[in-house]
Amino acid sequence: MKAARIALAAAVVAAIAVTASFAVGSKEKAPAISYTLLDGTKQTSAEALKGKVVLVNFWATSCTSCVKEMPELVATHQKYKDKGFETLAVAMSYDPPAYVASFAESRQLPFKVAIDNTGEIARQYGKVQLTPTTFVLNRKGEIVKRYVGEPDFQQLHLLLEKLLAESA
Repeated sequence: MKAARIALAAAVVAAIAVTASFAVGSKEKAPAISYTLLDGTKQTSAEALKGKVVLVNFWATSCTSCVKEMPELVATHQKYKDKGFETLAVAMSYDPPAYVASFAESRQLPFKVAIDNTGEIARQYGKVQLTPTTFVLNRKGEIVKRYVGEPDFQQLHLLLEKLLAESA
């Protein structure tokens, strides 16, 4: 019983340490990824996102929190897109492509939408399994914030404004 409590405590401390490292601004380089957009265009993060402040959102059409936050993601994208900001919505591997395409079309999503058919993008971003999970990258391609669950959009906007004011 004591060993189980110690193991649980160690797991909690490790989880807090990982969360804290993102919260205090640990600047881990974002993975270089290749992806295919809904229109069939193939892109890489190195060419399409370089020098921009980027929001990478892992989501699924079956995720109620993802669907709920999508209008805020659209509004955020619209607010900052002309200031060097890009949004990449990555649909999870288990999400049927037809559902993703229908959702993107019916909601007129104004940003890049990719389907992570193999789960490779989620793996490269630290084995993302929970949706929504959102990463904010600075102009240097470093991860400056990770949100698991819906972000506080007011705080997110403050962070984006700070990052957009910085030079690459």
